[in-house]
Amino acid sequence: MFSHLILLLAAVTIYGCAQQPYSATNKVYRKQAKQYAKILKQQPSPFPVNEAPAVSGWIGTTNFNMRKPNYVIIHHTAQGSCDTTFRTFTLTRTQVSAHYVVCRDGSVHHMLNDYLRAWHAGLSKWGNVTDMNSGSIGIELDNDGLSPFQPQQINSLLILLDTLRHRYNIPTANFIGHGDIAPSRKVDPSAYFPWQELAGKGFGLWYDTTGVIVPEGFNALQALRIVGYDTRDSTATIKAFKRHFIPADSTTGTNLDEEEKKILFSIMQKSE
Repeated sequence: MFSHLILLLAAVTIYGCAQQPYSATNKVYRKQAKQYAKILKQQPSPFPVNEAPAVSGWIGTTNFNMRKPNYVIIHHTAQGSCDTTFRTFTLTRTQVSAHYVVCRDGSVHHMLNDYLRAWHAGLSKWGNVTDMNSGSIGIELDNDGLSPFQPQQINSLLILLDTLRHRYNIPTANFIGHGDIAPSRKVDPSAYFPWQELAGKGFGLWYDTTGVIVPEGFNALQALRIVGYDTRDSTATIKAFKRHFIPADSTTGTNLDEEEKKILFSIMQKSE
């Protein structure tokens, strides 16, 4: 019995001393976080106003808090595995990151404090917001973009989304995809993503065309702008809309038929 205890203690010691695969980058993360904390503690330097002498004296207000995210942007990694994504997000030269990565087995990896600005949205636009990185949380799902998402992965995502919604009071309409905010560049999280299932849980909008009558002269591009889409590339925008709401028709055609216009009209009404 004693010998077994010795072996167990030895194994625990060896495991505890073993180099973890991301210990080095975790150390860099802590160092960078401390540097930002140091900057926040500093009192800004005085500055001249209209060439007048600089205002003297810093008076710190007591009424402030951290900026909070107002959007959740969902991606697929388009990489072969979570390990590949972890390496991508921990290499400085890639200049890309996300707050969370959800693997195919359902495991969730938190990679950046929610209040910090990840580099996941890139050049993008939603409504009048042109800097999506500054007000959003980025979630990457381990998926190649050509395959259905795993049930356990979607289940973990739903739990994560529910946590974020309650923590930051994120509106239902503000759970969107990378392809929605960057239609001319991105297609993630692909037509396989179960947006309708998410919307049923309160994460994103969905349509109900029961009794919907599209008004005469309905302007589809204007409706897409009201929803939030950037319509400068109208073809890409219509494809993005179909990929999200009409995935069965997302690879064919760049126009909306009458039934699809009803879907868009319904979504537009829910967006207003």
